[in-house]
Amino acid sequence: MTQFTSAQLRKALFILASFHLLVIASSNYLVQLPFTVFGFHTTWGAFTFPFIFLATDLTVRIFGAQLARRIIFLVMLPSLLVSYLLSVVFYQGSFQGFAPLTEFNLFVARIAIASFMAYLLGQILDVHVFNRLRKTKKWWVAPTCSTLFGNALDTLAFFSIAFYNSLMPSWHNIGKRLRWWIMALN
Repeated sequence: MTQFTSAQLRKALFILASFHLLVIASSNYLVQLPFTVFGFHTTWGAFTFPFIFLATDLTVRIFGAQLARRIIFLVMLPSLLVSYLLSVVFYQGSFQGFAPLTEFNLFVARIAIASFMAYLLGQILDVHVFNRLRKTKKWWVAPTCSTLFGNALDTLAFFSIAFYNSLMPSWHNIGKRLRWWIMALN
């Protein structure tokens, strides 16, 4: 691994942490904008959030697992706050003004906490898997496996926490499909 000065590491830490926050903030706004493509219902956030796994994998490859974990722990609390604030101010994708910030929104808080836990769990697993596989002969094995497992855990954690005991019938079906998919991987 290349040696970096402490100033270079601080700069990298700042840039990478800022990028994580940007991706989380963008994804939390864009997840409120649904659309259908080829009969599948999705959101624009599904296209932005995977960039966080790319950033984490590049961080592990260039700077090592320790800095990658440091970024995750540095970003997790600000991302919780940003997720909550953006989701209250831009509720259901449209600007609500700042007045809703004067009242606590339990639904949005639950989504923000689920996002927080999913980010933390998915990224820690991503770093662990990538770091274990990065010395394999094929360069693509580590990013592919770490992203698949990290993203699967992120998705499972988010839906499990956000919609646990929810009255929405569609979330029950999503949960069953996610459990089946995770079991199929094992």
